[in-house]
Amino acid sequence: MATGTKGTKLVIVESPTKARKIGGYLGSGYTVMASVGHIRDLAQPSQIPADDKARYGRFGVDVEDGFKPYYIVDADKKKTVSELRSALKDADELYLATDEDREGEAIAWHLVQTLKPKVPVKRMVFHEITPEAIKASLTKTRDVDDDMVDAQETRRILDRLYGYELSPVLWRKVGPGLSAGRVQSVATRLIVERERERMAFVRAPYWDVTATLRTDAAAPDAVADAFDARMVSLGGKRLAVSRDFGPDGRLTPSGFADNVRLLGEADATGVARALESARFTVMSMDTKPYRRRPQPPFTTSTLQQTAGNRLGFSSRQTMRAAQGLYENGYITYMRTDSVTLSQEAIAAARASVEFHFGSRFLSEAPKQYATKTAGAQEAHECIRPAGAQFRDPDELAAKVPADQLKLYTLIWQRTLASQMADATGSTATVRLSAPAGADWGEAVFQASGTVIEFPGFMRATGEGHAAAAKGDAKGEGKADANASLPPMQVGDGLSADAVEAEGHETQPPARYTEASLVKTLEAKEIGRPSTYASIISTIIDRGYVYERGRALIPSWLAFAVIKLLETKFPKYVDYEFTADMENGLDQIAHGRQTGRDWLTRFYFGSGDGAATSSDEAHEGLQQQVAQLGEIDARAINTIEIGDGLHVRVGRYGPYLEDMEHLDAEGNPKRASLPDTLAPDELTVEVGHDLIEHHSGGPRELGKDPATGGTVEVRNGRFGPYVALVPPAPAADAEAEAPKAKGRKAAAPKPKMASLFKTMSPESLTLEDALRLLSLPREVGVLEQTDAATGEITQYRVEANNGRYGPYLTKTGPDGKSETRSLGSEDEIFTVDLAAAKALFDQPKYGRGRGRGAAKPPLRELGPDPETGKAVTIKDGFYGAYITDGETNRTLPKQYTPESIEPAEAFRLLAEKRAAGPAKRRTRRASASKSAAKSGTSKSTAKKTAARKTTVRKSTAKTTTAE
Repeated sequence: MATGTKGTKLVIVESPTKARKIGGYLGSGYTVMASVGHIRDLAQPSQIPADDKARYGRFGVDVEDGFKPYYIVDADKKKTVSELRSALKDADELYLATDEDREGEAIAWHLVQTLKPKVPVKRMVFHEITPEAIKASLTKTRDVDDDMVDAQETRRILDRLYGYELSPVLWRKVGPGLSAGRVQSVATRLIVERERERMAFVRAPYWDVTATLRTDAAAPDAVADAFDARMVSLGGKRLAVSRDFGPDGRLTPSGFADNVRLLGEADATGVARALESARFTVMSMDTKPYRRRPQPPFTTSTLQQTAGNRLGFSSRQTMRAAQGLYENGYITYMRTDSVTLSQEAIAAARASVEFHFGSRFLSEAPKQYATKTAGAQEAHECIRPAGAQFRDPDELAAKVPADQLKLYTLIWQRTLASQMADATGSTATVRLSAPAGADWGEAVFQASGTVIEFPGFMRATGEGHAAAAKGDAKGEGKADANASLPPMQVGDGLSADAVEAEGHETQPPARYTEASLVKTLEAKEIGRPSTYASIISTIIDRGYVYERGRALIPSWLAFAVIKLLETKFPKYVDYEFTADMENGLDQIAHGRQTGRDWLTRFYFGSGDGAATSSDEAHEGLQQQVAQLGEIDARAINTIEIGDGLHVRVGRYGPYLEDMEHLDAEGNPKRASLPDTLAPDELTVEVGHDLIEHHSGGPRELGKDPATGGTVEVRNGRFGPYVALVPPAPAADAEAEAPKAKGRKAAAPKPKMASLFKTMSPESLTLEDALRLLSLPREVGVLEQTDAATGEITQYRVEANNGRYGPYLTKTGPDGKSETRSLGSEDEIFTVDLAAAKALFDQPKYGRGRGRGAAKPPLRELGPDPETGKAVTIKDGFYGAYITDGETNRTLPKQYTPESIEPAEAFRLLAEKRAAGPAKRRTRRASASKSAAKSGTSKSTAKKTAARKTTVRKSTAKTTTAE
């Protein structure tokens, strides 16, 4: 926990790794300890004492009294707090060395509030973990920034209000366990809107012609002098390309203009044949200088984007690797909006460039970059290698994991490139004409080529290697001959080696990747780059989005959630409104607003535009939820596909319905949706195919030898099952049967049996089905002797499968029965009388409904840090669920019992405790009991007062001076 020798100065940082590194730099006289993140947070409603539930019980925040938060020290942090307090007793100074951002400032403030130091407190800040930076920070300490703390606290309360008000609406109208988040909902909306665009997109074909040309001076085997050109106009009209089509597959108004021609396959093939022997003539040759400038150093956002595009890293993986590099002193702080380089960093970068590539690759003067991102909030440097001398990537090869080495190399390259010269060269564009015959007229082709004459910064980023191979030892010369055009002049003639017609198809908008989503969120000023990794992870973990390769695809559940939010809470998923909220938090951080006033306008509403830049009156979140009115859950959970088809998001997942074709019982035909089918791939044609061939409708397996009835496998509301349909009665027998007056005789109900979990409807055989239909299976007769009377009673024992799994039934002469659970479904057909007797000799552990002994848990997760109760994962009727013996939470479908992390399971249970209906009734009961008991006991009053010490007395911050 602590590093360094016992001393008089206590330094507290967030992570143990950071503590070890800084402790080594400070040496004796300092004790460096880690808080391991936040030591306290807003209480869950279930964690609030009964006496305070009336004020804080709904949100953990008293919205009626200035949004006072109720903070508690987490159960897993009590030991840490105890150790910090113990160390503080022997210290004469306290240094708070948490990160210099809102979260770090809030951690420092919570440490002061919790530890209540009686010694001087100093806020110690630095942006890199090097000996020089750490020692320099000791001489430039400051107080805790109350404005930054206010902004963080406001953001935390805002997210609590947003989630706790909107999430219950999702539970009631879409499904249990769902969550709405201020930024995560907007990010999900972006992904859903992109998928809607893809679903509405109509592909359109178009054709063009390409020619492989060669100058007359080129030798037949001179491959380097051959180049490809593409036809751009025909008969005086420009050829239509993808940008000329709208999302409906039709040419846009500009495409209908007289100067645009849509080329079909037949015409393209005809033109290609006509040009095979044609003479191509150079119409124009244009050469322009080429210059490419290096990009600025990395910010949090651009690092995530570039690591995603070049390394294939997820945002979470990028930030985890960057955290490790920062804590070990290899890079500067990795949460920053700034592209600024310190003078020390500029000198180090230029020295590295000169050492590795030579002075001619340096820019003429040191380069300083300006931050252009709106709302940039951190006063840090960019992300760069730490120190006054940059370590080469080779130096770290044996010291850091592979992902950290790749990321460091990327940061090192980008930082050096920022101080290097521009890449220069020339770009040539040639236009050629050829006669295509009387039917088509003149065809015009175009080709371009770029020659990199001096690679400049591209040598550092790895793009200049080709130049080095083609040029001299210093890397000067042509980059790649394939990218250049052979020497030509206007009027020169060329011959075609090949002319081919090429078909194309317009493509729908590309799905978001993590990198492109981060770029869009930053461009729209939604959230902060430091939070993007957790936002994307959250929407994936919640089942709103899943990944296919690097593409982010929304689930049908996300469609339903966003549809509800868009129709009932449009403002709270509006991009501009969300950006305005973020800007409001920035204003608080800069001391231009107060969190209390800002939250009041957001939650209760006002006439001054609330937390936005608008001057129009608006309703607050509380009023909008209160006036919500009726919501048609069926409409919300229905996504139209077309031609009578729609997707329904049901309790057991999404399924397809055909409203125009009904089954034998008059219900719409249904089909399950494959997990591998993305929403934009569910076209009308695919939907009808699913209904026709994969609807789970009756499939005949054969005839029952005993009755002559038909055995079918069907798909029902609770899963697949088999049915024995009796044979139709003979005509004469039907005539003799008595009929009720005015009513048609009811068809006999088929016998049915559910499939075992190990069975599949597709592979089920007639033999398997008949075994299921034969249940219950008679195991035998069990005799038991009464010890008192000696009387022998016979019990009939049967094995069967039921709602709660396989079981045995023991029925006596009086009709009374007793049950015991079996370990597996297969035991239904194998259990014998001796095994049955052994089971019934054991005591019955189950409760109610005739259930037998409880099934063993699927997995044990350990004690819950909040309640101390043992948490397990069990198998229930509706699937696996998490339980501590009192609170149950269905395991979300994106997890399996084996894959879920214990911490995530504890969090899911905490949410269930806080939000479940049973807990709401308990809160009301507790509040009534508390009111009845008020003033009856002095000891109770003292305990209550002691508990209230964790409540902030006002929204004004207690500074270090206080």
